[in-house]
Order: sequence, then C-alpha cells, then structure tokens
Amino acid sequence: MVPDIGRGSRTHGLLVYLYGPGRREEHTDAHLVGSWDGFAPDPGRDAEPQVTLARLTAALDLRVKQAGDRAPAKHVWHCSVRTAPGDRRLSDEEWNAVAQRIVHATGIAPDGDPDGCRWIAVRHAEDHIHIVATLVRGDLRNPRLNYDFNKAQAVCRRIEEEMGLRRLNAGDGTAAKNPTSAEKFKAERTGRPETSRETLREAVRQAVAGADDEKEFFTRLREAGLRVKVRHAPSGDALGYNVALPGDRNRHGEPVWYPGSKLAPDLSLPKIRLRLADGTAERATPSAAGDRADWSPPARERRSATGIAERAAVLLDGDDDEAAAQLVGVGELLDAVAQTSPVATRAELAAAARAFERATRSQVRAERADTRALRSAARGIVQAGGALGRGEGGGTTAMLVSTLILVTLAAARWHSARGHAQQAHASRLAAEYLRAAYRQAAATPMRVLHDQGRALPETQRRSHEATLRAALPEQGVRADGMPTKTDALVATLAQAEQAGHDPEALLQQAIDMRELDTAADVNDVLVWRLRRLAQLPAHPGEAPRRPQAGTRPTKTPANRTSERNAPTAAPRPAVSDPRSRPPRR
Repeated sequence: MVPDIGRGSRTHGLLVYLYGPGRREEHTDAHLVGSWDGFAPDPGRDAEPQVTLARLTAALDLRVKQAGDRAPAKHVWHCSVRTAPGDRRLSDEEWNAVAQRIVHATGIAPDGDPDGCRWIAVRHAEDHIHIVATLVRGDLRNPRLNYDFNKAQAVCRRIEEEMGLRRLNAGDGTAAKNPTSAEKFKAERTGRPETSRETLREAVRQAVAGADDEKEFFTRLREAGLRVKVRHAPSGDALGYNVALPGDRNRHGEPVWYPGSKLAPDLSLPKIRLRLADGTAERATPSAAGDRADWSPPARERRSATGIAERAAVLLDGDDDEAAAQLVGVGELLDAVAQTSPVATRAELAAAARAFERATRSQVRAERADTRALRSAARGIVQAGGALGRGEGGGTTAMLVSTLILVTLAAARWHSARGHAQQAHASRLAAEYLRAAYRQAAATPMRVLHDQGRALPETQRRSHEATLRAALPEQGVRADGMPTKTDALVATLAQAEQAGHDPEALLQQAIDMRELDTAADVNDVLVWRLRRLAQLPAHPGEAPRRPQAGTRPTKTPANRTSERNAPTAAPRPAVSDPRSRPPRR
C-alpha cells in the first residue's frame, strides 16, 4: 500500500479532476467512501453533480475562509493511497477505514478531536483512493503535520499486515523523490521514456562518478548536454545548482529547473562537496601495477577496478557501519562502468546502476568515510573511455561484472542485517541486472576457455582436475573426471602454469580471497580471480606472459600473501573447510 502526499492551493480544481474522467478516461464511478463527519455531499451520487461539487468545495473550504490571512497559502492536503498489484479489491467500507487511520496518524483529524481538519476520501478506481483535506482546524489553528509522509507510510505497513495485503518494504526517508503525476503525464505526452527528473538524476550521478573537483563536476554536466544554473553567494561562492533538460519548458516557455537536492538527497551541492573532498587515490602506472603495456587503457582500468571491488566486498562482509562509505563508492563505480560499457551490456549495466542508487543511502553514516580507491577506479574507467573492442577489453568487462555481482550481494546482506528493506531489495535487483550483463559479456571468452580446457592433453587435464578436487571437494567433482562446466577453470590453471605460476598455490590464493557461497557459479568466479592474479589475458585468445619481477610470488603456499590479509580486508575462512563457513543467507 503506497501513500503519496502533496499540497496545493485549489480545492475546487482538485475535486474537478478527481470527479472528472481523468486525463485518459481512466476514472470510473467516482464517489465518496468517507468524510470528516460521514455526511459530506457526494457529487458522484447526485443528480446535479456540478452543484454538489460547488457545495462540497464550500464545505471543505469553510474554515479556510474563516481563518482568512492565517490560513496557509497551500491549504489543500492531498494523499493518494494505492494497493500493490495483485492485492485483493478492497470494499468502500475498508477504504473508509484506511482513510480514517491515515488522517488520524498524520494529525489531519485525530480520533476524538472535534476540531480536526475537514477531509474526504474519493474513489474512482478499484485499487486506490484520494484523501483531500483542508489545513485549518475547527479552532482555526493550523494542524501539526511534522513527518506526515513517514507517519502515513508507517500506518500503511500496519494496515497491510492487518488486511492481508502485500507487505511492501518500509522506507527510512532517504529515498529519492518520485516523479509527480504531472511529470509522468508530461513524459507520456512528449514521447519520453521517463520523466525529466529521472533523466536528470541519472545524468548528475554519472557526472559526479569519479569527478576530481567541483569544477570538473559542472563541466561534465554541461558536456552531457544539460542546462546548468549555479547559485552564488555575494562572496562569489557557489551555494547550489539547478539543472534542466534542453527543450523541457513549462507553460510559460521557461526551462523546468530541478535543484540537485530535489533529484536525490545526496545530490545537493553540499553533499557532493563532501564526496569530492574525499578525493581519489593516486593512479599507478601500468608498469608499476604489473599490467601489460599492450592492454588498452579501458582494459587496464577494469582490471584494477576488479581488485578494488573485491576489497569493498570484504569490507561489506565485515558487518561494520563504516562500510556505508563503500556503498557510495560502489555506486560511483557502477555509474562509471554503465556509461562506458559496450552496447551489448549497456542497458543491463545502466539498470543495475540505477537500481543500486537506492542502496547507496541509508540512515547509517560512516564517520571515517574513505572511498578514494573506489572513486579512483571510477575516475580511471571514465577517463579511459569505452573503446573496449572485442578482445581483452570485452573480457575484462566480464571479469569486473563478475566481481560486482558479489559486491551487490554483500551490500544486500549488509543492509538486511540493519533492517534496510528497500536498500537490500535494491541491491539484490542490481545483482540480477549484473547477472544478465555478465552472461552477455562472458559468453565468448568462456566458450573459448571451455574449448581450450577440453583440448588439453589428457595427462595435463587430469593433473589440474586433481588440483581442483583437492581444493574444492564440496563442489561435487566426480572421481572419473570433471563436469564440463569446469573446463574453463582447468584451462586457466594450465595457462597459469605455462606462465610460471604454481597452479595449486594460485588456486588456493583465489579461494582465500573471499567466501564463495554467494556465487551463482563458483567456477566462473575462480576463473576471473585466477586470470587477474596471474595477469593472464581476460580474453583467452591472447598469449599469457611470464610473471614480472616484483609481482607477488605464487610458487609456494608459504610465500603467498592473500588479499584477505591486506590492512583493509577482514579475514575470511577458506571455503575448503565446510565447517568454518558462515551460514548461507
């Protein structure tokens, strides 16, 4: 059950709309289901509806006129309440009970208060009603409506439980503002797939992803084609900003401006400044990072971002409130990947970034927020651009997306542990979109790897199969040979050995990096971890290379230093011991 609250200044105009045919003839059988005293005139049940509509308007506005100048300018309180798709049809009596509970909870008309505001509930569809109230009490004082939306949400959650309706996720006041009905109708009328508010929100998010400073942020907004208006103090300092879409104008022909704070709570200029103040980490040169010089910049940046995302997942699994900062950084990384992704995966990655946006905000605040590494990864991806090609660049997209799936699932668990229902749902939804993107990006390289694994000499293949059986006994490996889906993993171990690595030590290092319980396909996750650790090409058609001097040795387990022992990573048990695993969630 979803309440949506707004305020206005024209009682008669709102009633004309509610009792009218609707903008698309969607209103049917408009009538009252409740009112402040149970005796309000009902234009929907009268032979002269226009006359009755005027009487109803006068009755609702009576106290407003009596209060004169003391009445608020926007004296009309309007709340639509809608059941979820699939819910049973409520009777008029049940809707009346819903309306009474909402006006009581919000302070419009508390039970037993003879001076409560005048209100009505109009029904013109099966799945929702509209509550209209005028904001002057019988004693001519204004009602106290602090946190009316939160109170309406809370009572709707209780009504859902009591009436056996679908229980929606409770909010915490950190969600972005939904588009208004007028904005939705305008988008339909102008042929836009979404409202201006939604388009601008995504554009501003992408502009801030990895931005180094305020100047670069505003430059990106303008380069994205947005109209930008910066508000300045007398001192010349920027106080805030507004954005508008080119061609989006109101009835007076003026641009429709949206302040950043109205797009999302964390897109106001002060909030963006806090994020920019965290800065970005210094970028390592390809040689210093151990990357191949012949890899394209987009491929190198995605490889680097994969390791950083792995560490973010470990921090989120650590169940520390300070991990809230990682969620913001992961959101920027998703936005960066989405705007530079290949066409084949662009729609799914953009949907994942948009869904995860809700997961980046909650009431939990990190006191020691450090998102420099994630913001640096996002910046590197944006600056490198999207010229990935079909080879190494395309493979590194699959490598990064495979890790981002685990990150979003870790975010879902982090939010669930704190009762953040909407954010947890958003994280899981983002993971589903990422899975779809992964299937697109990984199809070619994984098919090549499977073929390579099956083509290995029998002796070599059985040797690597034995290594896998020893490290992953719980994966159901057959004694007489490995299932076909592990051929890619066998091929990767063979290529790592050819490049000079110890396959057994390297595999254990990949396993120890983080638990694998949440992976939809453990083999795929390990393939990409191994290829990144061993500096193997993400596209298996390219030749592997020998380890460079100064890279981490993988010859013996004693010399191995896994990422779980890094200063920022919380230790995790190895998955080879089922007894030491955390319970599956």
